[in-house]
Amino acid sequence: MRKVILYIAMSLDGFIASKDGKVNWLHGQNDDEENIDTYSSFIKDVDTVIMGWNTYYQVKNELSPDNWVYDSLTSYIITHRKLDSTNNINFVQKNSSELVKDLKQKNGKSIWICGGAKIIQPLIQDNLIDEYYISVIPTILGDGIKLFEPVSNELKLKLKSTQSYNGITELIYTRR
Repeated sequence: MRKVILYIAMSLDGFIASKDGKVNWLHGQNDDEENIDTYSSFIKDVDTVIMGWNTYYQVKNELSPDNWVYDSLTSYIITHRKLDSTNNINFVQKNSSELVKDLKQKNGKSIWICGGAKIIQPLIQDNLIDEYYISVIPTILGDGIKLFEPVSNELKLKLKSTQSYNGITELIYTRR
């Protein structure tokens, strides 16, 4: 069965974006220091990415306006908007848990949960995430969009690995 992986960065105090949704703080402690590229090894085992409308909009219009950076993946954008799907970009009106349950039944590689918080939270609540790849950025935002909201049931995780570079600590957890 396909794995569902949350691969995301958060501030030291647990936010995935500032209050206004910006992610311009997503860098290490030294701008001139080279970062380790963990994304390349992660993405080779992924063929599907799921994100919400706000994340999609930010990637498409702010972070990479010239091209869709996930062109090699089948993308699912969860939105209430009724939009026509194009090439590998599918606009769906399902909740994230329902979509993940459907996709897990199909053949393929791992499924990447990209964001945002409204997409992630139901998956955590329903214990549908198999692995958590969380990069902790050396920044305290003080306020913003939280990665974790309260859940009704405790979820126990097991630390698979950790790596630090340029002040960033990458934590990889699996479900116990």
